[in-house]
Amino acid sequence: MKALVCAAWGGPETLTLGELPDPAPGPGEVVIRARAAGVNFADTLLIQGKYQEKPPFPFAPGLEVAGEVAAVGAGVTHVAPGQRVLAPVDHGGFAELVKARGTDTFAIPDSMDYVTAAGFPITYGTAHGALVWRAGLKAGETLVVHGAAGGVGLATVEVGKALGARVVGTAGGADKTAIAAAHGADATIDYKAEDLRQRLKEVTGGRGADVYFDPVGGEVFEASLRAIAWEGRIVVIGFAGGGVPQIPANILLVKNCSAVGFYWGSYRRNAPERLAAQFADLFRWFEAGLLKPHVSHRLPLARAAEAFALLQQRKATGKVVVEI
Repeated sequence: MKALVCAAWGGPETLTLGELPDPAPGPGEVVIRARAAGVNFADTLLIQGKYQEKPPFPFAPGLEVAGEVAAVGAGVTHVAPGQRVLAPVDHGGFAELVKARGTDTFAIPDSMDYVTAAGFPITYGTAHGALVWRAGLKAGETLVVHGAAGGVGLATVEVGKALGARVVGTAGGADKTAIAAAHGADATIDYKAEDLRQRLKEVTGGRGADVYFDPVGGEVFEASLRAIAWEGRIVVIGFAGGGVPQIPANILLVKNCSAVGFYWGSYRRNAPERLAAQFADLFRWFEAGLLKPHVSHRLPLARAAEAFALLQQRKATGKVVVEI
């Protein structure tokens, strides 16, 4: 099968279009004939050997995929050959055939095309899990989404609105805050042009936000902690800003607030039964028009290395998707 091949640790320029063996499903597994694959920042770490998983060479990167079921292994009964599905995977998404765990594979709505589906599972799974499982976001609360123009940020804006929250989106640049507003943010903050901490207090009437969704870290996390409501929650998603914050516990104490971590991928192994209910909610919201995934770039498999560069250079908004 054709695949984007990583044969040694390095940058996107080291990837080549080549051949890998066709996968076969084992018990509880599914092989998907891929039509599209989502690109994630984690892919740029995976090919450099900086991700928590280090597959043996040669391998194809790619952490989420959409297509038709080509074959199923023993014990898989909820999807069948020919069915349209999406799945998050450990690696291998940028290939014609992709092996996935059956518990990670979900039939997609008829109204969802493959490009949309390919960029859906990680961003919307992260958004939903962070807000529902970890933050316990309630209708009427104020949610601040940092990095609100990125793939996971835009998804979180939409999921927050679907849950009935007032949503404030922060991003760097007027063009990016406009995208957040177009996807439902009630207010926006351009942290390149405005004082983030001061504006957070202003847009929350001095009270602070109930929930912060933070994939940025660094100074953005620190500003959030200083502008959080009593019993507020900060969900730590990642550190795209480069700095891992050190949390002063005295602020947690005084404000009765909490900072919790969230890595969606860990639920695929530790609590896979939660994913079926999660995607049922997300697909229902998608069909109701509450979720409108944004794909800023679509590239063919032969140009997949360019997709990695778009993320590294922060030139993308929403998702970048490779068509197989």
